[in-house]
Amino acid sequence: MLALTAARALSGPVMWIRPAWDAGRLNPDGMLRFLDPSRLLLVTPKRPEDVLWTAEEALRSGVLPLVIADLPAPPGLTAVRRLHLAAEAGGGGGVALLLTPGQGGAPGVESRWALLPRHGVGGAEAWRLERLRARTAPEKSWAVAGGPKGLTLVGGAGDEPGDPRDGESG
Repeated sequence: MLALTAARALSGPVMWIRPAWDAGRLNPDGMLRFLDPSRLLLVTPKRPEDVLWTAEEALRSGVLPLVIADLPAPPGLTAVRRLHLAAEAGGGGGVALLLTPGQGGAPGVESRWALLPRHGVGGAEAWRLERLRARTAPEKSWAVAGGPKGLTLVGGAGDEPGDPRDGESG
């Protein structure tokens, strides 16, 4: 959901890279409230090393505002640095969003986030957005609600209310 919300905030095509061996599939019906599925370029590499290579090349092209890489494991520092350099070579307009299992923990990333379900009574859609790491900002969390326009900030969920972009590096 966080990736779809990020894609919604940008205009233009979005590349979503998922390993071919991953049994999960994106459902266009489920993403309709966030963005038009026709904006997605779905890529399913067969080899693990091709997931990051595809993300690098997409960033280097400079034509995509967002590249989402659904990784089977957190990448190493060298791979993250290569993504940074590819984005710079592409003019710096593209952003890579790395989806990692568990707590992630990829070294060298600008910021690390988690979106956890906090659904309320009566089926209300609620989430807890956590900034787990950012180079220039402390850890912080927010309560957010899901709605027809994606995620909406509803107040602090452990900290004072504020904009999740405050102090974010990237």
